[in-house]
Amino acid sequence: MEELSVKSKIIKSVYFSQEDGRLRICFKNGEERLFEGVPSSEAHAMTAAPSPGHYYLDRIRTRFRRRAA
Repeated sequence: MEELSVKSKIIKSVYFSQEDGRLRICFKNGEERLFEGVPSSEAHAMTAAPSPGHYYLDRIRTRFRRRAA
């Protein structure tokens, strides 16, 4: 997994795997979420968004399958 740079009030770090579309999001409160089947374009759009936290809530959380982190 490759770490993607992110500036967010609630997200500490983001890791993405090009090979299988897994996206791991580590939050500043210590929680982690792992999603699969995420296109590279969505992972990069989230980290580049004006508010990565809002992008996660609106575009990632409900659209992609969540796995145990």
